[in-house]
Amino acid sequence: MPEKYPVLRAIVLDAVDARELAEFYRQLLGYRYRPGHEANDPSGDDWLVLDDTAGEARLAIQRVDQLPASTWPDASIPQQLHLDLTVDSTDDLVEQRDRALSMGATILEDRFDNPDEPLYVFADPAGHPFCIFVVPPRH
Repeated sequence: MPEKYPVLRAIVLDAVDARELAEFYRQLLGYRYRPGHEANDPSGDDWLVLDDTAGEARLAIQRVDQLPASTWPDASIPQQLHLDLTVDSTDDLVEQRDRALSMGATILEDRFDNPDEPLYVFADPAGHPFCIFVVPPRH
């Protein structure tokens, strides 16, 4: 009998302002609000789900009262997790860097010139680190 494994449903990020963070990732990733989560109703901003273009839940944002922003790479307030996002080329990386910055992200680390893996490490508006890097070619 084959083993059964749990299935990852979604990544959940905490945020003091769940709507703001959901909107950031909705725009960054091209996701859509789960039906019923799209209205800007303050009573419904405690838990917001973003679906991919196929309608699958990929990211959820949960409101919390307090959330100290990660100080990565300084370990005084460590990151709990981070998202790794990929693009196909350095041109795409520059384009996505500019998009992320225009939506409120900040650059934590610039490794654009790394010949093996060009990347940027950002903090989203709630302080969660995330990376965008160029996918290395498969051999």
